Amino acid sequence: MTVRESYSHRLVSNADRLRRAVPLEARDRRWLTLALIPSLVAVCVYLATNPYPAYGAGLYTQIAEEIIAGGYAPPARIPGYTADGVPFAYPPLQFYVLAVLIDIGGDPVTISRFLPSVAVVAAQIPLYLLARDYTGSRPAGAATAAAVALNPQILQWHISAGGVVRAFAYLYALTAIYAGYHVFTSGNRRAVVGGLFAFGLTLLTHPTYSLFVVATYLLLWAVLDRSPRGLVLGAIVGVGGTVVAAPWLAWMASVHGVETFTSAASTHGGIGGGVSTLLDGISIYTAIPLAAAAYLLVRREWFLSAWVVAAELLFQQPRFVYTAGTFAIVAVGLDAAGRIRALDPAGSRSVDWRAVGAAAVILAGTVCGGAYLAYEMTLVTDPTTPEFLDDEAVAAMEWAATETPEDATFVVLGDAAEWFPAEAERTILVGPWGVEWEGAERYEPQLGAYTNVSACQSATCVEETAATVGANPDYVYVPKGRYTVRGAGMVQFGSLERSFERSPRWELAFENEGVAIYRATDPE
Repeated sequence: MTVRESYSHRLVSNADRLRRAVPLEARDRRWLTLALIPSLVAVCVYLATNPYPAYGAGLYTQIAEEIIAGGYAPPARIPGYTADGVPFAYPPLQFYVLAVLIDIGGDPVTISRFLPSVAVVAAQIPLYLLARDYTGSRPAGAATAAAVALNPQILQWHISAGGVVRAFAYLYALTAIYAGYHVFTSGNRRAVVGGLFAFGLTLLTHPTYSLFVVATYLLLWAVLDRSPRGLVLGAIVGVGGTVVAAPWLAWMASVHGVETFTSAASTHGGIGGGVSTLLDGISIYTAIPLAAAAYLLVRREWFLSAWVVAAELLFQQPRFVYTAGTFAIVAVGLDAAGRIRALDPAGSRSVDWRAVGAAAVILAGTVCGGAYLAYEMTLVTDPTTPEFLDDEAVAAMEWAATETPEDATFVVLGDAAEWFPAEAERTILVGPWGVEWEGAERYEPQLGAYTNVSACQSATCVEETAATVGANPDYVYVPKGRYTVRGAGMVQFGSLERSFERSPRWELAFENEGVAIYRATDPE
């Protein structure tokens, strides 16, 4: 056996032993526990340091409220976001889950803070199982899951408020991929059925994660089973999952038109968005998984190498390449450990030092990773879990809900805008949320206007920037001090407030320590 062949042969041999095992057995208990601990630590750190949910889920809760108001029939449009509202074209599953939780008395902000954590922890199970079965190593399975749980770039998009959708999409996608691995290695009927339903749930939750599943299945088929039988089994999963999602697909095509399916693809980087990111330069965080993929390619480990490269090229969002890259990095470590052990074939067999080392690394990584997350999440300029809401913002929205006309329109500066229609029950005229379903020609102007207006330092700037998308608001919401725009920290030093105070076209309507709201007046 050549050196190049040895690693792939060992992976296949080890995985074959576990492939025939039940998904979980007694020997998995300690390793799955080790896999779960880092995610529990990350969740506890997040909840302890974030009294409000990170990022935004205002549009999501507004969708849920519209679902409830319509007797659980899907709404065609969601009011409050731009003058005309936005299409309800999102895959609906998690919005119905959110609607049920709100309908039985849950507070939308509280749900958005806690619910994503459920999926963040649950996703450790398919992560562990997939890495365990692919490498044939329980320690490798636990190490992979732990590393994903503590990765800030993956964590921030799943544990934050948007995780009410994204975290569950990640859970369903990983479950579908785990089932897919067994579809193409054993043809197990339970794997086919499980993959079918998990893919259907992914389709009903998030389009980008659905593409991640499709791309991974194609690679699994190409590497593990290029037979006609493998093609048929993969097609059964794909077609069956589409059948599960068919009622929604048919409804959306009839209400919004088939072109709506492609409109959003022209925004958020689109398919292949990672290519432009790669051309802009490779960060060290991306270089590491790519280097691991290159090493595995030399070792003729085809799937993990191709998975990392595909995730980098297909998706602008780095959480996908970091997920695939974690599998590759752990596989490289497993190979290195095997080489070291081969140098001492007569060494002690009484202790599995690889397992001891893996457990020690996981526990040490959990302590260090948890400490790092706690440090980062408590920074004034928290880059991982910035909060769009605080007590002052909530008070200002409550005032708007009770003290302004129901048809009042607002321009809201800063990321609080995402929550404003849901919390204040009033319309914002400038903002990109949900507009992606109407295509780049509408999305890009709204995104640009929102970003630019949030950086204005004068009332005239606010008026002129809002006018670029035809907005003439009744009120302008101005955050004081530090706030965020698209998650990035900014500071308002008071020049904008002074400009509004000097303008004859505006008067102060509400003020607290964190927010000032100005009402348009007739200068005549």
